[in-house]
Amino acid sequence: MEGLGEREQSVDAFGWAARDSSGHLSPFAFSRRETGEEEVRVKVLYCGICHSDLHCLKNEWHSSVYPMVPGHEIVGEVSEIGRKVSKFNIGDKIGVGCIVDSCRTCESCREDQENYCTKAVATYNGVHYDGTVNYGGYSDHVVVDERYAVKIPHTLPLASAAPLLCAGISMYSPMKYFGLAGPGKHVGIVGLGGLGHIGVRFAKAFGTKVTVVSSTVGKCKDALENLGADGFLASTDDDQMQAAMGTMDGIIDTVSVSHSVLPLIGLLKSNGKLVLLGATEKPFDLPAFSLIMGRKSVAGSAIGGMKETQEMIDFAAEHGIKADIEVISMDYVNTAMDRLAKGDVRYRFVIDIANTLAATRS
Repeated sequence: MEGLGEREQSVDAFGWAARDSSGHLSPFAFSRRETGEEEVRVKVLYCGICHSDLHCLKNEWHSSVYPMVPGHEIVGEVSEIGRKVSKFNIGDKIGVGCIVDSCRTCESCREDQENYCTKAVATYNGVHYDGTVNYGGYSDHVVVDERYAVKIPHTLPLASAAPLLCAGISMYSPMKYFGLAGPGKHVGIVGLGGLGHIGVRFAKAFGTKVTVVSSTVGKCKDALENLGADGFLASTDDDQMQAAMGTMDGIIDTVSVSHSVLPLIGLLKSNGKLVLLGATEKPFDLPAFSLIMGRKSVAGSAIGGMKETQEMIDFAAEHGIKADIEVISMDYVNTAMDRLAKGDVRYRFVIDIANTLAATRS
């Protein structure tokens, strides 16, 4: 989707953008709106690279708007505040995640689930209510209503906190909502990547028994020794999968490529829940009897509301939970995208915006 008009804006900005579905990013000068009465301007320090950035850059979800400045795992410092701002002060370290506004009046918004508002405004790849184009965190600064930002506790390392704004809340929310957080529960996490590795850490902090399910046998040692998982299942090993049938209260599936979920349903206890996070391109083939026999269910989940996101960040700070990251410079971003497409990252790229972006200005 191209050709959306951009309302005139007055504050110069600089970032990296893709101009077409090749997804190639390069320096991009643009503008942002003035800081509104209830808004904060944030100097971007770090921005995580989410797998959804790659999907959007290449228009794999058929909804991309170009030019596109990606980035919705933003950690930065407040540089300016509107006159009615009460939540933040200049100099505060804050985070901006996947949404920057919502309708504020629907049932979802009233219940602090702005992420499920049908009119939620994404951080990038769209147009804000005021007509301005949304550009993300691969840039020097962003402007956001204070309601849609969270405080970053001083005990959290800023770079490794960035992925919590998407990957972290994406794992935290379903564990809490579906009753999988706490002693006596056994949760399976499918896929040990950007989301999965953080999910293991949250599960362990909750006191939940956690088993990683992966087709990559080489990740077993890292799952058990580095992340502290209680078990590892090679999804390609029929004997292992058969032995684990009926042992899990819930499974969180983070895999975003097409795969069979029927073996995962078999791992669930009666009343178990399979929660999908990965946006796969093809529909699943799932026989009805696999759910009927055991009263099992399949559900989905997407990030969390702002109240829950702050709760997650505070919980992470309290329990020392952070992402395993590889910090990169802005001019490495295209190489990082290529590596991400191949699964060659352990486990999340984070761009050092503050120290490397300016040097790329052409």
